[in-house]
Amino acid sequence: MLFSELGLKAEIQRAVAEQGYDTPTPIQQQAIPAVLAGHDLMATAQTGTGKTAGFTLPILHRLVSGPNSGPNDRLARVARTPRVLVLAPTRELAIQVEESVRTYGKHLPINSLAVFGGVGINPQIANLRRGVDILVATPGRLLDHVQQKTVDLSGIEIFVLDEADRMLDMGFIRDIRKVIALLPKQRQNLLFSATFSLEIRELAAGLLHQPVSVDVAPRNTAAETVTQKVIETNREQKKELLQHLFATRGLHQVLVFARTKHGADALARTLDKAGIKAAAIHGDKSQGARTRALGDFKDGKLTALVATDIAARGIDIDALPYVINYELPNVAEDYVHRIGRTGRAGMAGEAISLVCHDERGNLKDIEKLIKRSIERVVVPGFEPAAVAAPRPPQPPRPPRSGQPSGRAPGRKGTAQPGGPAQHRSGSRHR
Repeated sequence: MLFSELGLKAEIQRAVAEQGYDTPTPIQQQAIPAVLAGHDLMATAQTGTGKTAGFTLPILHRLVSGPNSGPNDRLARVARTPRVLVLAPTRELAIQVEESVRTYGKHLPINSLAVFGGVGINPQIANLRRGVDILVATPGRLLDHVQQKTVDLSGIEIFVLDEADRMLDMGFIRDIRKVIALLPKQRQNLLFSATFSLEIRELAAGLLHQPVSVDVAPRNTAAETVTQKVIETNREQKKELLQHLFATRGLHQVLVFARTKHGADALARTLDKAGIKAAAIHGDKSQGARTRALGDFKDGKLTALVATDIAARGIDIDALPYVINYELPNVAEDYVHRIGRTGRAGMAGEAISLVCHDERGNLKDIEKLIKRSIERVVVPGFEPAAVAAPRPPQPPRPPRSGQPSGRAPGRKGTAQPGGPAQHRSGSRHR
């Protein structure tokens, strides 16, 4: 099947062709016709499957083909209130989705805007007043706008809940329900999730009406195009081993996962001192710092980007060759999300996990989840000792206050130096 066979508007097909695509991915083949037909959709899809284009392409088509798409109708709509709402868990993902809208809607008279926390709210208010067709938002910042009466959701025709599983992990369920209560009863609903837990299914049951189900990534499976390896070593040798891998294998554009924000910062500094250009990205970084680090990584200015699990959800790089788990995640499902950052769109990728004695239980859980044994590799000079050294005492965790760290993308924040206040597109207000 080709994109030309899906019935999309010529302007959209042109934008797709300009990106070098002619064949839709499996989720696009299944999701696009369902969305075009006006059905609700429940889609199971890992990152890297093309799910974002799977909903942005048909949404763009529907906006310029529907009953409210004529010039008189558009002019009659006061301030062009949003017709589409996409709810995303993180600011990075919100930016990514809005960029997809901008890319594929470049030849259409469609305006889009991404609103998220961590930056000043006033520029977002100004852009909302000018009018927007497609609004992409994190839950908390959207509710900030609702509270200030700076956004009108009464005209929403299509509602998209993206990465619903991560939304629930980050504690957004109450905010999601508040947003849904503000939307018109008659609308099209699209729900995307990498996994479908009982909680997700309960949410879907209350949100979707006779949905079409699309499942292109069986639950908790790792991408077949990713070569997975485990290097067992001692905890104390991990940093040296990581530097050794960079030096001997000529690694480039490597996404390195650490468990904590503090650990990510420390590891990025260690790599940088060793001559390996690196930066860290996590929830405590300002929006400007995160955007710059991600941009430098995509442009090849950084060899390594050290990330925590939540921060990495918005990273979308088609040809990312390597993922290194400097530390295994505490939750086995997060391993699948991590390695799904590479091996995208049918391209080969490699995932390397550095595993010490303390993490063997985590590794066992991961192998049980993915139903396969991961190849063990020995690196001479870094073999693990027969008995693990005592674990150094851990400093007490500071008491948690306010919202969970992962919630910061959606809540109040002040403008950060160098951080973009908003992302928008369209022929009128670029």
